[in-house]
Amino acid sequence: MVVNGTPTRTIWPAADGRGVMIIDQTRLPHEFVIAELATLLDFVIAIKDMKVRGAPLIGVTAAYGLAIALREDPSDSGLAQASAKLNATRPTAVNLAWALGVMAATLLPLPPAERAAAAFVKAGELADGDAAICDSIGINGLALIAAIAERKRRVNILTHCNAGWLATVDWGTATAPIYKAQEAGIDLHVYVDETRPRNQGASLTAWELSQQGIPHQVIVDNAGGHIMQHGGIDLVIVGTDRTTATGDVCNKIGTYLKALAAKDNDVPFYVAAPSSSIDFAIADGLQDIPIEERSAREVTHMRGRTDDGRLETVRIVPDGSGAANPAFDVTPARLVTGLITERGIIPPRKEALAAAFPDRLVPVE
Repeated sequence: MVVNGTPTRTIWPAADGRGVMIIDQTRLPHEFVIAELATLLDFVIAIKDMKVRGAPLIGVTAAYGLAIALREDPSDSGLAQASAKLNATRPTAVNLAWALGVMAATLLPLPPAERAAAAFVKAGELADGDAAICDSIGINGLALIAAIAERKRRVNILTHCNAGWLATVDWGTATAPIYKAQEAGIDLHVYVDETRPRNQGASLTAWELSQQGIPHQVIVDNAGGHIMQHGGIDLVIVGTDRTTATGDVCNKIGTYLKALAAKDNDVPFYVAAPSSSIDFAIADGLQDIPIEERSAREVTHMRGRTDDGRLETVRIVPDGSGAANPAFDVTPARLVTGLITERGIIPPRKEALAAAFPDRLVPVE
């Protein structure tokens, strides 16, 4: 996608080959900062502190981090230790473990002396593959938007959190159909959930859409149901950090409430789900998906820019008030209209997912 008119990805190798460049997403939307990751610790901190975030991008970042680590210690134990450190950064998004598993399967058969170079090649392939998958998700999701456009002048879409190109390598998951629809000349308007507590919708999705010139409005998280009740939303598209083999969807906290409101108002609720986010090893999202609990400070404090241009972080709750901060929730498959994948739009059912991705099924012993 573009930043100030320039085609840009979220992650790419440094020109000198020594490190990897990223967009520091903790600085958006007020500052556009490129940072270099040059050590395993840099990658661990970048993922943990959400300088990079979004399930697909986390996976690719971990792959590059492993490649960097193998320059120092390409042994079996070095590979295992680096993978463990990266895998421990965030527990919910399955892409992280998936990407590290792909890397290990590629690297372990090789002599240690060949692993670092091969790891960089494989990480690049994962990056290119993610961009291609998101491009296909965009093409498949475009059909849904185009069908609505045939019935009415403007298509109103609700998003939650940031499942845009900032959450992937390029195109995004939930935003890819929106960008494809813009290219097709469809009249669009996007309602952007602010997505407390980190405000990824207000800070990141709104920034993306502004860069692309797509009409949008940021709304508070609790406004979506009201707008649905009054016929203002034609389609909900969200992303996913982990989708089970039976179609349960784990995504940013608040997604479940949007799904309930959509169901009550007969608004189609779609999940953009790359295959790397589908976990065929689990069936029950409520029981089997670990939910990351993040710092209370994300709830008790907010960062923003003052009218005179200063960036400040302020406390918004009384002294002495604690906060709980579950980062994700689970939307049962019964509330999901369909999964927009790189292999088409699939019903959120075990049989349909198995038929679409037979190569990803977990063997039963």
